[in-house]
Amino acid sequence: MIDLYTFTTPNGRKVSIALEELGLPYKAHVVDITKGDQFKPEFLAINPNNKIPAIVDHQGPGGKPLSVFESGAILLYLAEKTGKLLPADPRARSEAMQWLMFQMSAVGPMLGQLGHFKRFATEKIPYAIERYTKESERILGVLDKHLAQHEFLAPEYSVADIATYPWLASATQFYPELLPAVANVRRWMDTVAARPAVQRGMKVPELK
Repeated sequence: MIDLYTFTTPNGRKVSIALEELGLPYKAHVVDITKGDQFKPEFLAINPNNKIPAIVDHQGPGGKPLSVFESGAILLYLAEKTGKLLPADPRARSEAMQWLMFQMSAVGPMLGQLGHFKRFATEKIPYAIERYTKESERILGVLDKHLAQHEFLAPEYSVADIATYPWLASATQFYPELLPAVANVRRWMDTVAARPAVQRGMKVPELK
């Protein structure tokens, strides 16, 4: 059994999608970041960086519990634990790793900053909004050019797609004006969204 500590954010949904794809038994625990749950001592014992998601694998290496934080690290851990969602071929594996890191370093941070300055900042700063809008458009262009020649980000469906999809699904909801120019991204999103495990993972956690 794996304990998943998560909330309804793109980063949280990466891990629930992966767990659903892999068919691993898990229990989702809500860490309500709107109420400061991420700062509670019991969560900080799992993730000292007070961010979701985090997991505790009770059957970790050597059969002993292991906690893992940072969404990219969790995806790699789960892929390596199961031998799935990360290609075995070295070239294909390298491609998957590159696009996973692209999500971690570019897609998430830039769309996240756009969301902060456009939706949440108490002061609307035109320079910041323009900067992160343009950078988000550039990043989507990079993805679109690649996906014009590939079905998935790597030669096969992988953790790279799982990491990227929730962020673009969020962008579709909040910034639909970014999507019309990237037809290949939209095609890829439809393909990923049709997967039953993705549909289930995107609903985790269920808030009551």
